[in-house]
Amino acid sequence: MGSDEDDEGMFTRRRVVIAVFPDVDLLDVTGPAEVFAMANRETGGKAGYLIQLAGPTSGVVTTSAGVRLLTDLSFAEVDGVVDTLLVPGAVEVLPSGLAPRIDQDVVAWLKTAAPLARRVASVCVGAHLLAAAGLLDGKTATTHWSTAERLAADHPEVKVDPDPIFVRSGRIWTGAGISACMDLSLALVSEDLGEEVALAVARQLVMYLKRQGGQSQFSVPLSRPPASRRDIDDLRMYIAEHLDEDLSAATLAARMSLSERQFARVFRQETGTTPAAYVEAARVEVARRLLESTDQPLEEVAVASGLGSVETLHRALRRQIGIAPAAYRRRFRVVS
Repeated sequence: MGSDEDDEGMFTRRRVVIAVFPDVDLLDVTGPAEVFAMANRETGGKAGYLIQLAGPTSGVVTTSAGVRLLTDLSFAEVDGVVDTLLVPGAVEVLPSGLAPRIDQDVVAWLKTAAPLARRVASVCVGAHLLAAAGLLDGKTATTHWSTAERLAADHPEVKVDPDPIFVRSGRIWTGAGISACMDLSLALVSEDLGEEVALAVARQLVMYLKRQGGQSQFSVPLSRPPASRRDIDDLRMYIAEHLDEDLSAATLAARMSLSERQFARVFRQETGTTPAAYVEAARVEVARRLLESTDQPLEEVAVASGLGSVETLHRALRRQIGIAPAAYRRRFRVVS
């Protein structure tokens, strides 16, 4: 599970070291830290995440937002076992526009510290720091869509895919921009503690469904804003948790004690789509996760996602994302 264990097999500590440096993006640091802290809370402390901020020197680091962070230790003081080494990003303003900031202190430290960590992850343009340290050579990686072209040009030995929210290549993870740091962190929690804990954290963070790595930075069919009606939000959660059951418009309408016609009108008004389209999109999300993370036959993927048959799975994926299941798996299958 990627942690130290005592003689009874109980979790002891998963040490997460987050690199911070001048003008680092604040959310890149605090977003993942909150996910790991929430995992501790959801498991009653059994997750064992210990979060530390490390910088070029010990003391205060001012972020790009002007908020000051206090490091726990300097890079030189990081010793012992590191479970997860997380590298956020920063940008600077050049005459040509915004560009990823390459902090040489961070790059130099990564060259020696990264090989000793169980896994390494970058957030947003932090991928440029990993690449500068040679950690992405020969690997597939992603970054914020606005700097993906530059990453590919500066590091031709890296296979840059600008589309996914995050990419795993062995022990190296790279995440896309801004809020995708939460999705990447949830995926790390899922790897450590299982899907149920990750989903529990997502619910506490009001992230209705955890986005998967292969999901496009630009196409997120389930990332709709909360409805003005609490009962519709509750129904959306019910749908997410019962995708392999009968979710016909008639059944959902009965659950809300509305006529089918009135339910369809209210649901479209609150979500911008029909009940059938929403349910299909939710089931496709599950199918995508299974295609990305398992080798289950398509028949099992269809059943587990609630789509029922391989034929329905094919139709739904083509309608939602324009690609067949086998082709999607070839492109986005996570390599462990």
